Amino acid sequence: MTHTTSETADDPVAEGRERIDALDDRIIALIRERMTVSDRIQRARLASGGRRIQLAREMEILGRYREALGRPGTQLAMTLLELSRGRA
Repeated sequence: MTHTTSETADDPVAEGRERIDALDDRIIALIRERMTVSDRIQRARLASGGRRIQLAREMEILGRYREALGRPGTQLAMTLLELSRGRA
């Protein structure tokens, strides 16, 4: 994690980059949390006789990201889904 120093406080580019780094740290932590929650859901679904992947649910997620972020949102959602599917 990065910290603001007196050098970066006067440099808007460096300050902005530090802020982006901090945001990226939070995003990565949230993605890891999402992966953990998804794993729990998959285990529960499999234990009750369900399938590992539910395509209808994945389509909902893709649509949600596309609506919020446009076409790149779909790509982001695909990456998140891939990360969250776990091992076959």
